[in-house]
Amino acid sequence: MLCRIVNALRSNIKPRSFEVSHMPPTIAHLQHLGWDEWFAAQAEEKGLTGHRVARVVAVDREQLLVMDESGEFRARLAGRFLFMTEQSVDFPCVGDWVCVQHDSADRFGIIHDVIPRRSFLRRKAAGDTIEHQMIAANIDVALIVQSCQFDFNVNRLERYLVMVRNGRVAPVVLLTKTDLVTPVTLQQLRDDIGNAGITAAVIALSNVTGAGVETVRDMLQPGKTYCLLGSSGVGKSTLINRLLGRQHLETGGVSGTGEGRHTTVRRELVRLDNGAMLIDNPGMREFGILGAEEGLGDSFADIYALAAHCKYADCAHANEPGCAVLRAVADGSLPQGHYRNFLKLRNEAEFHDLSYLEKRQKDKDFGRFLKSARKDPGFRRKS
Repeated sequence: MLCRIVNALRSNIKPRSFEVSHMPPTIAHLQHLGWDEWFAAQAEEKGLTGHRVARVVAVDREQLLVMDESGEFRARLAGRFLFMTEQSVDFPCVGDWVCVQHDSADRFGIIHDVIPRRSFLRRKAAGDTIEHQMIAANIDVALIVQSCQFDFNVNRLERYLVMVRNGRVAPVVLLTKTDLVTPVTLQQLRDDIGNAGITAAVIALSNVTGAGVETVRDMLQPGKTYCLLGSSGVGKSTLINRLLGRQHLETGGVSGTGEGRHTTVRRELVRLDNGAMLIDNPGMREFGILGAEEGLGDSFADIYALAAHCKYADCAHANEPGCAVLRAVADGSLPQGHYRNFLKLRNEAEFHDLSYLEKRQKDKDFGRFLKSARKDPGFRRKS
């Protein structure tokens, strides 16, 4: 992005104005895709009322697949939008509503703007990069999937819940592959979730026997958007195929341990026959927490409630005298694993947040340098 700005300054390129073909979006036309009064109000506030809008169905490198009342078509980002957008999280992702220009004679539509998001799912980008990575936008419910066999992990589940709640998305936990465990083991897994203070609804199911699948189907509402989250091979794509009643998404065979093999390579929004929308999501090998203060507060509400009774207002709940959290851990009313995971996620979030702020400050400093250079009449001659 910085290279693009530098090149634009050097060649004295100015972003061109644009006009968008008008096709006033109405709730009646687009409500089957999730459009409602809230998004209409955001479009009006941003001055986009009356422009044609579409929803992002999939993203493939620099091309996007979008859908409106006329159907699906491919689209690209306008040059002006690329010029003006500085952060990767501001680019369209699956689930976004976009302002688009498209004619039936055109091979590609042109995306000029993104309608503000009501909710989002994002994580820290993989590797050493301290940036957010968007997963999906405008999600009503996140279906957090864990296998009952080798994939089950309460700490990882709490990590997902932090991300989901931080994006203002309601969580539901799906325990898959119940055919591989006994009823006693399944109940123990439910108890482990409850003992960790997790209050999200839990649905157990098997894609092999079909048990629990109808419970999931009955939960999915027309016009609402759901996103499947979980590790590779836990049965996310298979569940979507079952709900669709056909083989829409590729699935892998089962390994010798009973676990599935990873097949999903991109995020894609699909519509079920009842009008609900589901987003499949590739399994996450690395899942860092960044900018998740609100999600921590919601996921560890029991610990924050105890913290209100600590002796010191700035208690870190590590070794301070008069700490109500440590007292609860000592008397067994607060599970030690739940407490330790809270400290781990909080410290990780604080570390990444500090690194992110430092990076943003460096970007701002470089931006000020570019503005100063642009005013220098000798800038173009020097470059």
